[in-house]
Amino acid sequence: MAKTVTTIPATLTRFTAAPINQVRRRRTAGYARVSTDSEEQQTSYEAQVDYYTNYIKSRDDWEFVEVYTDEGISATNTKHREGFKRMIADALAGKIDLIVTKSVSRFARNTVDSLTTVRQLKEKGIEIFFEKENIWTLDSKGELLITIMSSLAQEESRSISENCTWGQRKRFADGKVTVPFNRFLGYDRGEDGNLVVNPEQAATVKRIYSMFLQGMTPFGIASKLTVDGILSPGGKERWNAGAVRSILTNEKYRGDALLQKSYTVDFLTKKKKPNDGEIPQYYVENNHQAIIQPDVFDMVQRELARRRQNRSHHSGVHLFSGKIKCGQCGNWYGSKVWHSTDKYRCTIWQCNHKFGGDEKCGTPHLTEEDIQRYYLSAVNKLLKDRDDIISTFELAKSAAFDTTALATERDELQSDLVVVSVLLQQCIQENAHVALDQTEYQKRYDGLTERFNKAKAQLDTITATISDKLARQATIEAFLDELRRLDIVTEFQPVLWYSLVDFMTVYSKDEVRITFKDGTEIQA
Repeated sequence: MAKTVTTIPATLTRFTAAPINQVRRRRTAGYARVSTDSEEQQTSYEAQVDYYTNYIKSRDDWEFVEVYTDEGISATNTKHREGFKRMIADALAGKIDLIVTKSVSRFARNTVDSLTTVRQLKEKGIEIFFEKENIWTLDSKGELLITIMSSLAQEESRSISENCTWGQRKRFADGKVTVPFNRFLGYDRGEDGNLVVNPEQAATVKRIYSMFLQGMTPFGIASKLTVDGILSPGGKERWNAGAVRSILTNEKYRGDALLQKSYTVDFLTKKKKPNDGEIPQYYVENNHQAIIQPDVFDMVQRELARRRQNRSHHSGVHLFSGKIKCGQCGNWYGSKVWHSTDKYRCTIWQCNHKFGGDEKCGTPHLTEEDIQRYYLSAVNKLLKDRDDIISTFELAKSAAFDTTALATERDELQSDLVVVSVLLQQCIQENAHVALDQTEYQKRYDGLTERFNKAKAQLDTITATISDKLARQATIEAFLDELRRLDIVTEFQPVLWYSLVDFMTVYSKDEVRITFKDGTEIQA
């Protein structure tokens, strides 16, 4: 008996489930995007929207849905493209049958994103038409063509990114400073593109530095600025400690500029990371008018470093916090409020361990007036011996702070690290290409690794020692510079207190000693 085959013709479309003989208008959306918000691109953007609106409406077989748009957004990543994401969501929700866009590069310059989106829509029977390339994604060869075109678009993005990066770094090397003025407190953009002081905002910057030198922490400063209704650099009502700390450490406030503090790791993700030495940096001195005097800025940096080293006792509540030490038990003094609810209210300072041990600490409490009086007495005694202190330092400076030998050892260790690194690479490459005895290879590898780690540990120690010596020298020289310009001190000044005094030690009412930044100890 002969085999017979009967063809049963299709009656429904594969993608819409509508009868084949039924005329159905495809719900069509357009997608337009420009990557910058410049005036020129704005015109292009408006033209795209107008074009796709009229183009879709002119077709009898298409039903106009909407033109989805993204303005001033890069196509290398779909993460922040809100218009794009809304379009895809509407399409998957069954509101769109066809998406029309200018080209593959307008849709996405990331091959993975492009293919993922196309396949996601294809599964739902939703087609994309790329007008420039004449590609329909439901066509059998559509995906291959999209893969090729997306890859080309991605490489175009890479080339553009590399050219922009080169241009930016060339400007940095030429000392041309650029900052995000819309989020930069204290300066406006001048006619020449450089920084010009904004007097109102500069007053806030000066206040931040002043509050810090009076003992307040970045968190305390942020809280105070929020309460006072001062807007943050980003225009927000609420400040945070990070914003304050950024202002306190930004060299631009002293008139200089450090360029290329961070860099873009991947042009696709736009991920940035701090520049820890991977690429060159450029330091431009005297680039613009300073808001904070260099000596005050340097003082703040030293104080930041000191607080990092003494986190255990710096509360930041007051300028005397972490500055007064008990001569009996060695603990720090803290503030206490007496008579908090009546007219005799006052703030006193006493040892934090006064009632904390088995035996009561016998050192006396001090009022703020007492502390200021002891300080003024000691600092004026110090001034009488100013010439001797300065001459002693000049004589001892070369011996105490000389880093020549350490620098030589540091350079030798750095050279050794380079050599060991090369040997390690050679060892690994040799093992990858030549059949070696793995026991001997591992022994050789471990030996080189141990040598590297030992040299690295020595280098870190020496580098830290050099930094400590230089920081100590800078602190003392700043102290002596302050000493040279002073005559008799008649009133208490917070900035002077921080620039001169290391700490105060209280033994009794009659024995209070102040240790100054150069190590000099004087009976108040």
